[in-house]
Amino acid sequence: MTEASKETGMADETAMTEENPEMETQAGAQDAGKDDALTALETENAELRDRLLRMAAEMENLRKRAQRDVADARSYAIANFARDMLGVADNLSRAIEALPDHARRSEEAGFIALIEGVEMTARDMGGALERHGVKKLNPEGERFDPNYHQAMFEVPNPEVPSQTVVQVVQAGYVIGDRVLRPAMVGVSSGGPKAAPQAAEPGPVNPQAERDA
Repeated sequence: MTEASKETGMADETAMTEENPEMETQAGAQDAGKDDALTALETENAELRDRLLRMAAEMENLRKRAQRDVADARSYAIANFARDMLGVADNLSRAIEALPDHARRSEEAGFIALIEGVEMTARDMGGALERHGVKKLNPEGERFDPNYHQAMFEVPNPEVPSQTVVQVVQAGYVIGDRVLRPAMVGVSSGGPKAAPQAAEPGPVNPQAERDA
């Protein structure tokens, strides 16, 4: 094609464009439509990505919650059974405490076998409870803590800081961070004020646990 022909063709295209402004408008509209479609796709992609991230976070929270539930079930599954066994442990302790001194000093084989059998059963009971996460509370000398102790009476003693456990009437028990039974105690009164303790989250209320 000669230079003259090229120039003629370009002139014809220019003339067609000038004669048909609608073609230029349509081309601009097509470009704008493509931009709008691209923007819409980018927005949809961002929304889908955000939804996917939220779903992944929810699934991770659900997995962690399930793990905690399984761990709690393992730790506290025997809570009700252990609470019932505390009465048996108490009776064994009472039986040992009720033995008269002369029975302990007796050389009679029957008395000796009875005493040893009761004491061995009490030790085995305590060991079995400990192996399953049940811990005995014997807080004599400690500061009174309403989360773990139940005050039964006061003992006036000006030489001991107030609200100190001076007598344990009945031992308490906990399993994990739950109280199976608070220790029943006597606390001192009339003495110097005890130093404040740092606040700590208390265990689950035993009455609420029992009602559950």
